[in-house]
Amino acid sequence: MNEKVVILGGGLGGLFTGALLARDGYQVTIIEKNRTIGGGLQMFSRYGIDFETGMHMLGGLRPGGSIRKICEYLGIISQLDIMPTDHDCMDSITYLSDGKTYRIPEGRDNFVAYFSHLFPHQAIQIKAYVDKLYDLSEEVDFFYLRHDDGNIFNHSEEFMWPANKLISHYIDDERLRDVLAYMNPMYGGVENHTPAFVHALINVLYINGTDRFAGGSQQLANALAKVITNYGGEVINDEKVIRVVVDANKQVERIITHKKKEYCGDAYVASFHPCALLEVIDDDAFTKAYKSRIMNAPNSYSTFSMFVSFMSESFPYINHTCYFQDDYGSVWKHGEYDAETWPRGFMYMTSPEHNQGKWATKMIINSIMKFDQVQQWAGTTTGKRGEDYERWKQEHIDKVLRRLEQLHPGIKKCIKHVTASSPLTIRDYFNVKEGSIYGFSKDCKNIALTQLSVFTKVKNLYLTGQCINLHGICGVPLTAVNTVEAIERSHDIIDRINNHYHPLNIT
Repeated sequence: MNEKVVILGGGLGGLFTGALLARDGYQVTIIEKNRTIGGGLQMFSRYGIDFETGMHMLGGLRPGGSIRKICEYLGIISQLDIMPTDHDCMDSITYLSDGKTYRIPEGRDNFVAYFSHLFPHQAIQIKAYVDKLYDLSEEVDFFYLRHDDGNIFNHSEEFMWPANKLISHYIDDERLRDVLAYMNPMYGGVENHTPAFVHALINVLYINGTDRFAGGSQQLANALAKVITNYGGEVINDEKVIRVVVDANKQVERIITHKKKEYCGDAYVASFHPCALLEVIDDDAFTKAYKSRIMNAPNSYSTFSMFVSFMSESFPYINHTCYFQDDYGSVWKHGEYDAETWPRGFMYMTSPEHNQGKWATKMIINSIMKFDQVQQWAGTTTGKRGEDYERWKQEHIDKVLRRLEQLHPGIKKCIKHVTASSPLTIRDYFNVKEGSIYGFSKDCKNIALTQLSVFTKVKNLYLTGQCINLHGICGVPLTAVNTVEAIERSHDIIDRINNHYHPLNIT
């Protein structure tokens, strides 16, 4: 085909879009501002330990899963060291108020049976609730790599309910309502605003089975980059786009980087946050109304992340994700900051190494935090934020460690090193407004505000990434498929992916 596509940003969305286009014969060039490609797949090293920055859990990679199909189509599945979490406990949630730990198994029937055993008076409602989760997921064709008309408004009434309303509609028990909302940190859940379909898709994805990258998520970024280069494309890192030049015909003419290099193509894809795109594209490229919509769209919250390295053979490896809640009734309130009670909850995990054994080498802890908690240092840069910031950060590290010690008495004695990142780090590292970890926050009361198309009014400029449809390992690759369809002006890539996984038997 020999058409040239220039992709701005080498994160998950840019890499999947680039790999799919390269496989189809396009000449792909990816421009990434960081020294390391991958966006949320990136890893960094501290104290001789490699830590993941964002991609910790994987859904959709089991046989038959949508992301598994895409990875097999790209020929990279054999390059990934994927480790399943425990079948009988994919996630655990511990409440300090009563010391209760819920150990949630994978599998639809197992999920229903487990909670029905714990809450027998809710057994009928639990099955109805889980059935509805799967029904809502079936309404999203692209979730299952099926053709759809792209009309998000053509759905059932429950589809656009708030997630908390969906839960309370089926579940009477207040404690069970709280437990079933435990996955809020995985999709930026906000009470009375997050749509039920987002809650359903994420839950179905993980109930069907979760995995981890043994050895870290960078391997996926490297595998996707290799697809691009093997097909003659290039992946350029440590080069920041500073201008997107748009001509009088409303087409991108070229992009310019901070190294004063220029790149031209037939099509261009912006795979970073749309607000970051507005900072570099010519002012008259978009209408004032479109720019206002993007700038005023609500962003999901950020996180205070801690990265812990353990002394040798001191803390056991945990093969599932752990959630902590201070008490029932606060699962929708983690974004509300109070210096005395923070953190009310957090998510933590021991990430696996290649050939993971009995002992953990590291732990990652994510505590929800909004950007306004670091607003006073918004004008600073990494490593130059001042003593007040470092003192503030240490205070919050100590608060999390106190909670962790309550959950695992003696764990402090196992810790060798601790480092942390704030919403400022995430903002600067990933080039996302307010350090948002999930891009725009979906709002069932105004879904159109944050529902962007892969198409733009600039004829040869397209969008991809987590701000367009869904975030994470499932949503971003599927959005990449949508972007590729738009560029290729064809809808047969879904058929090719499915047929590659299940070849047609023609006699």
